[in-house]
Amino acid sequence: MRALVLGLALLAAAIAPRGASADPVHAIAMHGAPALPADFKAFPYVNPAAKKGGHVAYGVVGTFDNLNPFILKSMRTTARGMLDPEYGNLVYDSLMSRSRDEPFSLYGLLAETVEWDEDRTFIQFNLNPKAKWADGQPVTPEDVIFTFELFRDKGRVPFSTRLDKVSKMEKVGERSVRFTFNEKSDREFPLLIAMTPILPKHATKVDTFDQTTLEFPLGSGPYRVKSVSTGQRIVYQRNPDYWAKDLPSKVGMDNYDEISVEYFLQDSTLFEAFKKGEIDLYPEGSPTRWSRSYTFPAVSSGEVIKDTFTPKTPSGMLGFVFNLRRPIFQDMKLRQGLALVFDFEWANKNLFDNAYTRTQSFWQNSTLSYLGNPADDRELALLGDIRNRINPAILDGSYRLPVTDASGRDRNVLREAVTLLREAGYSIKDGKMVSAEGRPLSFEIMTQNDSQEKMALAYQRSLAALGVEANVRTVDDSQYQQRSQSFDYDVIIKSYPSSLSPGIEQVGRWSSVSRDRPGSDNFAGVADKDVDTLVNAILQARTIEDFTAAVRAHDRLLVSNTFLVPLYHVPAQWVARHKRIGRPSTVPLYGYSLSTWWDQSVQ
Repeated sequence: MRALVLGLALLAAAIAPRGASADPVHAIAMHGAPALPADFKAFPYVNPAAKKGGHVAYGVVGTFDNLNPFILKSMRTTARGMLDPEYGNLVYDSLMSRSRDEPFSLYGLLAETVEWDEDRTFIQFNLNPKAKWADGQPVTPEDVIFTFELFRDKGRVPFSTRLDKVSKMEKVGERSVRFTFNEKSDREFPLLIAMTPILPKHATKVDTFDQTTLEFPLGSGPYRVKSVSTGQRIVYQRNPDYWAKDLPSKVGMDNYDEISVEYFLQDSTLFEAFKKGEIDLYPEGSPTRWSRSYTFPAVSSGEVIKDTFTPKTPSGMLGFVFNLRRPIFQDMKLRQGLALVFDFEWANKNLFDNAYTRTQSFWQNSTLSYLGNPADDRELALLGDIRNRINPAILDGSYRLPVTDASGRDRNVLREAVTLLREAGYSIKDGKMVSAEGRPLSFEIMTQNDSQEKMALAYQRSLAALGVEANVRTVDDSQYQQRSQSFDYDVIIKSYPSSLSPGIEQVGRWSSVSRDRPGSDNFAGVADKDVDTLVNAILQARTIEDFTAAVRAHDRLLVSNTFLVPLYHVPAQWVARHKRIGRPSTVPLYGYSLSTWWDQSVQ
């Protein structure tokens, strides 16, 4: 009898789902443990004593015609502030809130606590009983389930694919929702579920959800839309009854009573508005302007303050991106040859006062970069035969882009470029670079503003020296967004920001599944099974060591394939502000955070 009981107990243990229960926790992290304890009072980079009130005016270049950030239509012309990494998600709260002072850690927001198992086969969110919508109705498990189902049916990527990795979504008890994952899931996916904004079931129009709208939405976030002037201005007003204003993950944030986002057709007009005090903040991206143009009276009088921040994050990558959907760019030798033609040293000296550093890696300035790090046994085992596709100098970490004489026509570098183009089947005839069939090598570089155009013209001049015809076309913001979304370009200038916890965004940028998906960030049109393998390795890594090896391997393969011409970066963030705007003294890991700033004129 005892043996029978023991046998039944073992059988029950064998068939019971792993991780069926877990202890509730206040925070979760992609790798390791969250830095802050359960009784933390506020994030370390906020000023808990910051006064509430006043206003701020932000300025952006472009236009908007939509207030729904979750649909494909007008995706790139949705009003700023609705779902915004810079200004914050002003209207919608997510289940958990990300700390900007840790690589990838989430703390409770709509979810008071969370439960998951070591293998991450499920995650359960226990909603905060205080959570409510701006109309006073409580946030419920039904709202969570409704949101994910609506996104699946009518939302855009990545929201529309959230349930692809979920085998079961269910209400548990009175105020909990559990997601059980299928075999498609990965280690990062539970955190992405946690970061998904939640919509109110009782105040969302399902039938027209996938249509562009200017109807003011109802959310659970700190602000409500106050007014809209289509394409020109949107104004948000702080909700004084915001349910989470005293939550540790929200203390010291959302300090303005009113936030306006002003739209301009050109950056030069925006900068002039900032000089006049019509705009309160100006994040500066031009080193030349930062060093030369801040001589107007407001700077001299101390009315405008120039701040320099040094984040502890990777460089990211800015580059001329080749669209591999175009047949000519499918040849790697051609891409490598064209990449060598850009004379960074000339551009840095003549256009940017030598302010920039050449970018050599997508994760430069971090331990995730291949630079100076030879592939170790762990990484080589992960790469397998993929290593044969990687430049040996990149594999051993010693590779560096060639340094020119800054003449704009360095003969040694151009000679190397011509050799690569010849290997791709091109040669110079009558001053033109032509294919074996006699077709001239020509393409268009699409630019968005004067700064990009200036850089593209410099590249154009160098290409012309080899008989390559590059036409530079600057288009307005609306056309730029439309053509970007439909991949209607030959070469485009794009930025790939990098974090210390890369993950699902790599799928959107580089994987085969995103190549033909309208609105994706796969601007290069990459569909490569080896790239897919390494992106998946990043997502499935269980240890810091495996994760680092996977990111470095991915970095090496991207650089070796020359999907873009690497440009440059600065190790600092520049922001000019009118002195009325105050900021915390502590700068988090990822750099300044505008949602923690405040109006110092408030008494």
